[in-house]
Amino acid sequence: MEYTIQTSVAGEFDQVVETAKEALKDEGFGVLCDIDVQATLKEKLGEEFRQYRILGACNPGLAHEGLNEEIELGALLPCNIIVYETDDGEVMVSAVDPQQLVGIADNEALDSIATEVHDRFERVLSSVGTELESTSEA
Repeated sequence: MEYTIQTSVAGEFDQVVETAKEALKDEGFGVLCDIDVQATLKEKLGEEFRQYRILGACNPGLAHEGLNEEIELGALLPCNIIVYETDDGEVMVSAVDPQQLVGIADNEALDSIATEVHDRFERVLSSVGTELESTSEA
C-alpha cells in the first residue's frame, strides 16, 4: 500500500528543507517540529546516517475540523513531511498521504478533510520542485 506522496528534486539538501518549509507555510501549515534524524542517530547511537529530516506539519484550521469529527485523530497528528538524501545523491521530499492515514479511523466525516490536506501536500511537493528549478536557473 502506498502511504506517501513524493517527489525527487535537484538541489542542496538544506535549501530543499527551507523551500519545503516555505511551501508548507504558503499552504497554511506550520512546522511544529523539525527532527534532524542524522544528528539524532549520531548523538544517541554513534551511527552514521544519510541526511534525513522529519517536518511535523499542521494546518490549525483543518486539524481543528478533524479533531471535532474524531477526537482520537490527534494520535495521527501532526502530518509528517520527510526530506532525505537518496543513495543516488538526489533529495527526496515525501509527505504522508492523509487519505491513507485517516482511512484507519474509518470515519467518513474525515474524507473531505483528508482530500483537502492531500491536495495541499501535492501543491507543496510541486512547489518545492518548481521553486528549486527556477532558483538553479537564475
